[in-house]
Amino acid sequence: MAAAIEDYALLGDLHTAALVGRDGSIDWLCLPRFDSPACFAALLHNEEAGRWLLGPASGGPATQRRYRDDTLILESEWHTPEGDVRVVDCMPVRGEAADLVRVVEGLSGRVPMRVELRLRLDYGHLVPWVRRIGPDLAAVAGPDALWLRTPVDLHGRDLTTVAEFTVQAGQRVPFVLTHAPSHLARPEPVDADTALADTEAFWTAWMSRCRHDGRWPQEVRRSLLLLKALTYAPTGGVLAAATTSLPEQIGGERNWDYRYCWLRDAAFTLQALLGTGYVDEAAAWREWLLRAVAGDPGKLQIMYAVDGARRLPEHTLRWLSGYEGSAPVRIGNAAADQLQLDVWGAVLDTLHLARSTGLTPHETAWDMQRALLDHLEGRWKEPDNGLWEVRGPRRHFVHSKVMAWVAADRAVDTVARHGLSGPADRWGALRDRIHAEVCADGYDSERNTFTQYYGSRGLDASLLLLPRVGFLPWSDPRIHGTVEAVRRELYDDGLLLRYRPGADDNVDALPGTEGAFLACAFWLADALHGIGRQAEAEELFEHLLSLRNDVGLLSEEYDPRARRHLGNTPQAFSLVGLVNTARFLSGTQTKTARPGTDQGPGAAPTAHGHARI
Repeated sequence: MAAAIEDYALLGDLHTAALVGRDGSIDWLCLPRFDSPACFAALLHNEEAGRWLLGPASGGPATQRRYRDDTLILESEWHTPEGDVRVVDCMPVRGEAADLVRVVEGLSGRVPMRVELRLRLDYGHLVPWVRRIGPDLAAVAGPDALWLRTPVDLHGRDLTTVAEFTVQAGQRVPFVLTHAPSHLARPEPVDADTALADTEAFWTAWMSRCRHDGRWPQEVRRSLLLLKALTYAPTGGVLAAATTSLPEQIGGERNWDYRYCWLRDAAFTLQALLGTGYVDEAAAWREWLLRAVAGDPGKLQIMYAVDGARRLPEHTLRWLSGYEGSAPVRIGNAAADQLQLDVWGAVLDTLHLARSTGLTPHETAWDMQRALLDHLEGRWKEPDNGLWEVRGPRRHFVHSKVMAWVAADRAVDTVARHGLSGPADRWGALRDRIHAEVCADGYDSERNTFTQYYGSRGLDASLLLLPRVGFLPWSDPRIHGTVEAVRRELYDDGLLLRYRPGADDNVDALPGTEGAFLACAFWLADALHGIGRQAEAEELFEHLLSLRNDVGLLSEEYDPRARRHLGNTPQAFSLVGLVNTARFLSGTQTKTARPGTDQGPGAAPTAHGHARI
């Protein structure tokens, strides 16, 4: 059985990522990139689906572990009766090929160690052909080849490469696993010590650019580093998470593939990057966005592959039992084909933020934005699947309509502030129509709260974003009422559900339940601060920080009763939430951000009741 989700640490080389358990087992790794088939998939089945265990022969979890300073070099230590030992793991930034480096360091005594390398290509489906070629062990299956180099004497047993050796104080034993396409020659293996030094230098230099000068500096720095690790370097795309099918309910079927780039995350990601000094990453993310959405505005998707590819067909891997029996294991994501109207607003808001914060303008970006808005103008009144990608009937979700309002509002503002051409009067009239409809049809005056969709009795945590995007000011009584209602009705033992799955005759049409959605709790902390309840906001934020695992990872959701992480990990949306809320509560938000979006109480409302620059 795989470890608890919170027991994993992340390694990465800006092309892919590996998850390492406390017991020294790498249970998840896709090669050559994040969304490639896994060669270690024990995370979603058991050791038969592939893993790489390296630890004391006596077994058990590491006594302590940590990342080395501001890097992704993981150091796991075991204190055993025979002595103390450390395993140092890293993935050096990609050079000629993908490398995974593990070094055993003897600290005291003489510690018996064991190695179990069980390579299983295609998500545990293929056993490779393994043979020795010179000093290396070579494994080949279909398009993939892997080589292992180490001074340890390896041998095969039950389709597994195993070894036992003893490490004494002062001794260092390296292991280097290298991947390349099977039709190419074996790449030159990296030197383990050189790779560690280069990896440390890279991450230290990257972190030196951090410009967060507010509170919670270490928590922000670690979250930014993990967020960078979820970036696909060749294109600048940022993944939602490094995994697929980690369940939102143990034993349930709410299991999705998150190894793709969601457009709606873009504005939040840009806020986090721009607000902490990472302008180059923000620019790369914007360029990825522009390439991905280019073309027919009517064919805009909610997500794309890391290289911008559109086709993400969803299917199940029936030979995998799923994490703790949570089947099915899904590859691809059918939500890519859904209609989610908020995505048009998210894209236009992202590009507006980029322009307002001084990123070098893109020559054709405005023409594309006009085309997107023209398309949205003809579709905003349609029902859709909403930002939570419900698989039930389409509805008139309030958040979707508000983001359509955002699209029109940002277009009007762009013409006024930046002098670009466009029918500002028409867009302004569209903005006013959407605003009036949402306030009339999406607001429950009896309960003094906006609702999940028109006519709904249920609520939605995304309603907390209405003042963040400037739809209404924080001081508006309807916002105060909505914050209180969401907190009251979606509260879950100190955290927040994104909605009640069973509300309104099972709005998402899926069986089972789910955990508290961590990004929503960060939104609640922002909202409490925005309506002037700073002490409560900080108390909630500190609680959220306590939910991180020992090396700073946050997954998508949390079960407050079982006290464990749920959903895919590490989750970019949760990490971005942490960074942005720390900035918000510290008063260090991006100075050029819209008042209604990022600056809390006191934003000046216009005649329409929404905050304006």
